[in-house]
Amino acid sequence: MTPSSSPLPLPLPLPLPLPSPTTLAGTHPPAAPSSYYERHIFFCLNQRSNEECCAGQGAEQAFDHCKKLVKAAGLSGPGQVRVNKAGCLDRCTGGPIAVVYPEAVWYSYVDASDIDEIVESHLKNGQVVERLLTPPGMGR
Repeated sequence: MTPSSSPLPLPLPLPLPLPSPTTLAGTHPPAAPSSYYERHIFFCLNQRSNEECCAGQGAEQAFDHCKKLVKAAGLSGPGQVRVNKAGCLDRCTGGPIAVVYPEAVWYSYVDASDIDEIVESHLKNGQVVERLLTPPGMGR
């Protein structure tokens, strides 16, 4: 085939543009549309024999309380909220600890009323509970 008779290359299809993400309280992107759950909250329930850990600070009770509230509010299930247990989240000095994804918002809570506020404000209405945020540098 001569250069003048060769077929023209076909253009490659361009990817479809992604929708512009909206934000949670203007700072965090929402869950991807294909996400099975809109939000996940993970409670550290780890227990170490030689250290103070979340399990020794009422984390299991907080987890149970959160799960009960989410279910009672009709927020549980696909496309909504999932409440999960987790092992060590490595933020022990801020414990007890919970983290909400996909926003990656870390909470240090004290009692059931803190969990009530996290469920009502964040899990239900998408508003971060600023007063319960774990300080960014707080680790183990």
